[in-house]
Amino acid sequence: MAKSAEFISQVSLVGRGGGAVKALAGFKKSHHTVPDAVNAATSRFLAQLCAAELTAEAEGFFQRARTGMNYKRAAISLDVSSPVATLTAKDFTLEIAYALAEGDPAGYAVTRSLHGLRNGDVVQTQEFDELFAGQFSGIVFALKKAVRVEAVIDAVEGLDEGATLRVTYPSDYRHCVLSVEGVAAEVTCDGATLAMDFGRNGSPKELVEAFVAVRAEFKLAKDRVLSGLL
Repeated sequence: MAKSAEFISQVSLVGRGGGAVKALAGFKKSHHTVPDAVNAATSRFLAQLCAAELTAEAEGFFQRARTGMNYKRAAISLDVSSPVATLTAKDFTLEIAYALAEGDPAGYAVTRSLHGLRNGDVVQTQEFDELFAGQFSGIVFALKKAVRVEAVIDAVEGLDEGATLRVTYPSDYRHCVLSVEGVAAEVTCDGATLAMDFGRNGSPKELVEAFVAVRAEFKLAKDRVLSGLL
């Protein structure tokens, strides 16, 4: 964790959830119908339906962050403009966004994104970890320099026998998935971003520690393409 501040400002921690549109508090079975497409009109409809849940969750985070992190009024603010809420604090920004599920508009997705970490050391504090415990399952950031996915694949496949870094990929090479032996995470590289899927929800500290382990393997690879990714 000591070196997390070197890259923490570049990352977003992401958590996802969702449910059925008809289960939202604003949905009235007597005169509402479930969306059957994703478009501007149905998205506005969702924004009306999810306002109560979004407001309650965002207000809960505001109050817990204010007391848990000992923020004064000027250090924290909340803007709720359904279907998105933005909590801005002196150390971080949290966005909560509702959207209709693309493959099934009868359902909705909720994305929670923690970014803009202005103090990398805050991730190491117990207060911050408890505030966001169990909220995130992924960590995403833009690569410092774009890379060719094929070059990443070739670099991993060219490692010495016994290397702990593994790679899988589709036939069109649109992305590749990297895994490290002993680390419960998969890292997807599409050439512009690197996204780590932790496999389960965890706290910021858990995700960053797993990322540090993956990052170390990239550096140890002694390959220009791999070591330059992070």
